[in-house]
Amino acid sequence: MNPPSASWIDTPLTRKLVQLVDLSPDEVTLLQGLQSMTRLVRRNREIVTQGRRYDALFVMIEGISIRYRILRDGRRQILNIALPGDFIGFPACFFDRALYPISALTDVVVAPISFTVLINLFERHPHLAAAIFWSFSSEAAIYSERLTDIGRRTALERVAHFLLELLTRFQLIGLADECSFPMPLTQELLGDALSLSLPHVNRTLRQLREDGLVSIEAHQVFIKDVEALSALGDFEKSYLSRFRMPDPLAAGIGRAVSL
Repeated sequence: MNPPSASWIDTPLTRKLVQLVDLSPDEVTLLQGLQSMTRLVRRNREIVTQGRRYDALFVMIEGISIRYRILRDGRRQILNIALPGDFIGFPACFFDRALYPISALTDVVVAPISFTVLINLFERHPHLAAAIFWSFSSEAAIYSERLTDIGRRTALERVAHFLLELLTRFQLIGLADECSFPMPLTQELLGDALSLSLPHVNRTLRQLREDGLVSIEAHQVFIKDVEALSALGDFEKSYLSRFRMPDPLAAGIGRAVSL
């Protein structure tokens, strides 16, 4: 299948999916249409409010947001960082009420997609629907890696793995080169994401810099030795790689098309 014309690909989600999934031109056009209605959310405002009902997902078009949990004593655990091209609001739309808040770290632009529209994709465009749900599977894999970070990896390993993960995610949407990307988080936020204290984060970044592996300058991360940092963080990016259509689904789509 020939890839769609690059001129059609004008959102981060579309840029990401056409690299990872074989989409037809019609599917690309439909995917673009799903993101046509957008709204702006200002920095530090909530996109999703804990306890509210939601019947839509949101696609991040621009900006950075975080999903998090605040404990009773005020401690914060960042559950994930949403970049352009990511879906947010999942799994809020599948529960009676949103479980966790999602806030904009920067001014963000989002495109809402109703749960009804998403479900209808399974009937009318199952291949595209499966590609979208691949995004949810990738997010679940990121959660698994974060659990491994907190449960087993040292501070150096956590930060190494996390930075390489961000590099890969930014590369998929065309916002990073081979070894550098914009740093969306302060050291405090990095600590909240990896369950590390601010002094611990500072020491860890200093150690990575002194070892000649990573430097951060003017909010830009430069990875000096990707191979060595990957070995340190036990990073293998297969959980962010191409989508494989499950055989039963591929067969079912083929039968539907033939009918």
